[in-house]
Amino acid sequence: MNVIVFEDARVSNLYPITIGRTTYAITCGGYRLVDWLRKLELPLRGIVRPHLQGIQRVDFEDLDGGKHDPQQPTLFVNARIVPSRSTFRELGRLIKQGQPGIVRDQDSIVAAIFPSKAPHPPSQVSVDELEDFFNYAGATTLSPLDAKFKLIEYPHDIVRYNLECISENLEYRIAHGNFTEIADGIFAAKGAKLGDYVTHNSKHGPIVLEEDANVGAYCYLEGPCLLGRKARVIEHSAIKDAVSIGHTTKIGGEVEASVIEPYTNKQHYGFLGHSYLGSWINLGAGTCNSDLKNTYGKVKMEYRGEKISTGMQFVGCMMGDYAKSAINTGIFTGKTIGTCSMVYGFVTTNVPSFVNYARLFGQVTELPPEVMIATQQRMFVRRDVTQRPCDAQLLHDMYDLTRDERQLAGEPLSL
Repeated sequence: MNVIVFEDARVSNLYPITIGRTTYAITCGGYRLVDWLRKLELPLRGIVRPHLQGIQRVDFEDLDGGKHDPQQPTLFVNARIVPSRSTFRELGRLIKQGQPGIVRDQDSIVAAIFPSKAPHPPSQVSVDELEDFFNYAGATTLSPLDAKFKLIEYPHDIVRYNLECISENLEYRIAHGNFTEIADGIFAAKGAKLGDYVTHNSKHGPIVLEEDANVGAYCYLEGPCLLGRKARVIEHSAIKDAVSIGHTTKIGGEVEASVIEPYTNKQHYGFLGHSYLGSWINLGAGTCNSDLKNTYGKVKMEYRGEKISTGMQFVGCMMGDYAKSAINTGIFTGKTIGTCSMVYGFVTTNVPSFVNYARLFGQVTELPPEVMIATQQRMFVRRDVTQRPCDAQLLHDMYDLTRDERQLAGEPLSL
């Protein structure tokens, strides 16, 4: 059987976190959907937005579909499916049954199995053309499949589902990895280290340290939580209540119920709660976010001009890749911060992408992509990462894709 993971038209609802990131590469519960799909050990192909096809070719070479066999059935998987162990099991069950059919969630195709010799989408099919392809391939004639999957509809859903699935995901990781239990409920891979006087609580779930992760002295760790490869937790930090920290990060202060993607730094004191941070973010010392309203009511978010009720009491901030905060920045409850933006003072509204945001001082100005390309190059050098032409081009594409954000913001933007 072949597997095709596809982005659909609703992926724009996940801005700012998917502006420069393929949807199957969002981390939730310590895994990305692409990680689970690879475990199926079947020919895999990805259909993503045009500006991400170059990134997919170099960073996800195995998703080019070169090994697909048109004589075999094909499983289509929506890239917004929650990357959980339960999802992996359900996909495995569908593959084992091999019965053609479809799983829908309102107007979204969640998963579908097309029979052998059914048409395959063209190599350069766009996300907008997928619906026409599915109709052409016979999706309307497929019978409903008895299967249930959860979809990430909006960025705050990552926080919600991270809380739900991190325990089962970590149990799978421990069972299928090479870990040593170095303390009650703490599982460490090769090279992982705990500093002196570290206190921990694994009553609610395991604490997993990937290869070469390092926890400084006098820290508090509470499971379930994951520290990725080469992650560094600064001394006197508190990491608790379902935290997923990506590889090559530096994390300090207090972090609760949050997802932090690789290469992001929150090195100093300050609180981060019920939030999502993309990659290559840097939070200045003293940066804090609120994740609870003063009324203790449910948090409402605004995405691209649309107000959404989260149904959640605790929601922090959602930050796109390459965002930065100055020292002592305060981020209000339930705010989004666009990719490649720099924020100062109090963040009381959503922040568009590619802006210098200092409303406290009466200034919101546009940030040219050339500035971010130069910044990207300096950041990459610090982490021994080579800046490729596709990385710089992606920043230009992200800038063009987010022009409407800076117009919708209604701010006096200027260069």
